[in-house]
Amino acid sequence: MIFKDILNHFDIPGEFPEYIMDQSFNEVFLDGNFSKIDDAYKIEITTRQDVTHQMFIRPGDDYPVVIMSRLPNGSLNGMKFGLTEDDVSYINEL
Repeated sequence: MIFKDILNHFDIPGEFPEYIMDQSFNEVFLDGNFSKIDDAYKIEITTRQDVTHQMFIRPGDDYPVVIMSRLPNGSLNGMKFGLTEDDVSYINEL
């Protein structure tokens, strides 16, 4: 499933870089809990393996898509997607 599918599924408006629109993401997000705070959106789901995945969508932000996963041992990892394909950052906190 690509990011464009998530936007359509949750009816999220906004302009996003083309490389993000075609980016593949885990389909578990389609079953996630959806919330909106101001101009930002959050999708959160906990899997059977007790991993909590979060997707933050912020149209117009320098990093419009952020993915975070909290593992059962408390470790946190994820990715921040910037405005260009060269501006992708990995998040790794123990």
